Amino acid sequence: MYAKFDQGEEMRRTIASIDPLELSRKHPEWSASVPITTVQKRAVLAMFVLLLAAAVFAPLKTAQILIALCTIFYMILTLYKFVVIRSSISPGASINYTPEEMAAEEPRDWPVYSVLIPMYKEPEVLQQMVKAMTEMDYPADKKDIQFLLEEDDDLTLPAALAMDMPQGFRITVIPESFPRTKPKACNIGLYLAKGQYLVIYDADDIPESDQFKKAVMAFEHSDKTVACVQSRLNYYNPYQNILTRWFTAEYSTWYDLQLPGLSALGALIPLGGTSNHFKTKVLQELMGWDAYNVTEDCDLGVRLVRAGYATRMLTTTTWEEACSHLPSWIKQRTRWQKGYIQTWFVHMRHPLQLLKEIGLVNYIHYQLLIGGVTFSVLVNPVFWIMALIWFIFKPVGVAMLFPGPIFAAGAFCLFVGNFVFVYVTLLGCYKRKRDSLLWYSLLTPIYWVFMSVSGWRAFFQFFHDPFVWEKTQHGLSQVKSEEL
Repeated sequence: MYAKFDQGEEMRRTIASIDPLELSRKHPEWSASVPITTVQKRAVLAMFVLLLAAAVFAPLKTAQILIALCTIFYMILTLYKFVVIRSSISPGASINYTPEEMAAEEPRDWPVYSVLIPMYKEPEVLQQMVKAMTEMDYPADKKDIQFLLEEDDDLTLPAALAMDMPQGFRITVIPESFPRTKPKACNIGLYLAKGQYLVIYDADDIPESDQFKKAVMAFEHSDKTVACVQSRLNYYNPYQNILTRWFTAEYSTWYDLQLPGLSALGALIPLGGTSNHFKTKVLQELMGWDAYNVTEDCDLGVRLVRAGYATRMLTTTTWEEACSHLPSWIKQRTRWQKGYIQTWFVHMRHPLQLLKEIGLVNYIHYQLLIGGVTFSVLVNPVFWIMALIWFIFKPVGVAMLFPGPIFAAGAFCLFVGNFVFVYVTLLGCYKRKRDSLLWYSLLTPIYWVFMSVSGWRAFFQFFHDPFVWEKTQHGLSQVKSEEL
């Protein structure tokens, strides 16, 4: 066992006075502390009973209607993705600054910038993170960097204490309490932050060195309603195995095409878990993150819009470690998808109020981005199995489920829709200049199967273990920054 870190009586009292669960206590209706309300449970149960009764008394008709509704959903989702990707080439899709524009800012007095780095049992990437933060092109006396380490972390905490931390670096020890989540730790760090702006980094992150300065300029040159700028994420170990290749292709599509497209459309943006830069006061005004939501970043992106704020994309990249171990990837993706389910139920507690606050267009974005993503990964296997049975055995029963117009629409989704989704992945790789990943992108339907496995795992976990945080394992990469 290691000797406990003594951060001083005054700091201990300060941390003890912080309520990292403030959001759930003051506004439980905004928190996933209650995963699903009684009213929602009754609505889900009533829907299930209604479907069951319909299936008993009119099984064929019920199946045809459900398939028709799902087919319409797939068509809408395909067209929606096309519109979003098309919008990503708009001039205002992402804030960008040239080296000349950045050089013109100097000399100047840069504001204090706070960085929160939550870590737990990952000493293997500690040196890498300290190096990355030290090399950020920002005045050392204006960096306020907190390593948020749990008090029972007998690996990272002693390793951090043994290091000679540079100027502006500090260790904040998070007391053990429920829930054991990243957003709870970040809420304590937020309260102690000294900077006008604040960013979160994961333990394995390597941000581009000019990211702080670009974020400051983005805030200063944007409308006052812009409270967050989201950096692009990508991976520094894309070629480790086929899983990291698929993961990199997915991230290249999401961060280089889809999120900029959403930004161009003025849509709500489900934030990434890292490299989102905030105005500190706005984040404190919103009471930080929901400590009970395991995809707290997505939830915060929705709450920003509900409060009247906007998020923009920033042309700068943070490099991360792609999960290279399939069981670990399944756990990570389960947590993300469970958080999407949590977020959807939280903000759909009062659907009409949500519609009033964010407007009809963003309401549609919300349903397709948050609810639609989850629904698609859950229902995909059903249609894959039916398509497989049809192509192999051609049973009459399956054919009866797809009357003429529905069969035509289903065939469109199967061939055109899937082509669009694969083609979009190819575009993401091309835009990121990962040409060697193009061939592997053709195999992404296999990757979709893994998504559905984790999706169903998330669905069941949401009901029996909603707050468990299946932590991503870092330090498995065979490379570091060589391939950036």
